[in-house]
Amino acid sequence: MYRNPAGLVAFREFPPVDGVCVPTDMVSIQKSFNAVCLPLSRVIRTLILASVLGALLATDARARDVVVANDLRAGVSGDRTRFVMDLTGPVKFSYFALVDPYRLVIDLPELRWQLPARPLPRNVGLIKSLRYGLFKAGASRVVLDMGGPMQITAAFLVPPSGNRGHRLVVDMKPGDRASFMAKLVEPRRARGRARDRDRARPPAPARETAGAAPGLPIPNRKPGVRGNRRVIVIDPGHGGVDPGAIGRSGVLEKDITLRTARTLKRRLERNRRYRVILTRDRDVFIRLRDRIAVARRHDADLFVSLHADSIRRAAVRGLSVYTLSEKASDKEAAELAEKENKADLIAGIDLSTETPEVTDILIDLAQRETMNDSVRFAAELVHELRRVTTLLRKTHRFAGFAVLKAPDVPSVLIEMGFLSNRQDERALRRKGYRARIADSVAQAIDRYFERIEQAER
Repeated sequence: MYRNPAGLVAFREFPPVDGVCVPTDMVSIQKSFNAVCLPLSRVIRTLILASVLGALLATDARARDVVVANDLRAGVSGDRTRFVMDLTGPVKFSYFALVDPYRLVIDLPELRWQLPARPLPRNVGLIKSLRYGLFKAGASRVVLDMGGPMQITAAFLVPPSGNRGHRLVVDMKPGDRASFMAKLVEPRRARGRARDRDRARPPAPARETAGAAPGLPIPNRKPGVRGNRRVIVIDPGHGGVDPGAIGRSGVLEKDITLRTARTLKRRLERNRRYRVILTRDRDVFIRLRDRIAVARRHDADLFVSLHADSIRRAAVRGLSVYTLSEKASDKEAAELAEKENKADLIAGIDLSTETPEVTDILIDLAQRETMNDSVRFAAELVHELRRVTTLLRKTHRFAGFAVLKAPDVPSVLIEMGFLSNRQDERALRRKGYRARIADSVAQAIDRYFERIEQAER
């Protein structure tokens, strides 16, 4: 096989297929059972090669249909700021603004991202920072954090010219809050480029049932036939347009958590005691409340959320385990919970009109037993993990993490280390280290359920 200049996979020589059996003389025609047949293995090989070629060509065709984003740039001219996306093809896009904090959100079809190996624009004109990624299946999103209110003066596509491809251009200038707020009614659609999309409107108030935290979406919980297998939901933190913490070398928290979650899933599924579900199995954004809903929809026995922190003090390192509490164990735990609970805001979701019950779910009496089970599991985790890694002082901490607020599923959040620390980051980038973490978590899960089963006998 070789790759030709057009990028298509081809075969240097494709074996001819003239038939399964080739008679050698007239007698063999009359007596077909004496015919000398081509080896069946050759026919099978030919058919397999033909199937592989067809699949490769189909995959290549699909890949060519996906537009690639080659660069994200920003520049300033006077009081004007321009944001530019370099693309390999035309796209339909729309945009809208959000307040508190000020953000500009650009929604596009699903793109492939092949950006240069350099930092993204920061503090360029009105743009403080930006992030990008898959917002949901079929849709990508770019979120620009703005330094204040702004006015969009133009948003358009530039066709290819010279050695430049397609470019998406957004021009903006400073504005005042009153004018900015007056325009926060409907997302703006670029001329002739709008498609149906998620407009980031808040969902209708969820119905409430006994035993559930107010405002929490209540799925129809109809557990299927599981046999004796426990259901474990693993939640790789962040994803898509929300990268999470960024390490010293540029490694992203969302990538570390997904790799570790996949390793833990494989480890747990070895002994067939568990049915393991990931809240995401690709680089896509998932809302916090939707992560909880996955656990409740599958009638989970345990929910494990994986994260990696980053702070200003680069010397701080070590793994920690968090469970839910009305009151944070310390200032650091409270700050971390506040940061993690902003994941929806980071992804360009408008939370300004959500009810207080949705954005600040209260802990009711129905959660007390669940919280106690979470604490027991956290103790098992600390016991196992101290064997394989450095732990943060006061390893088991607690705070009001939104992702831990399922009222009937024992839940923990594991901060696997600090990407701001050189040693922790280096360790988390190693496959072997992540495998040791996964093994220890799996052993803690085994011990947790063994204790439950012993108590039930």
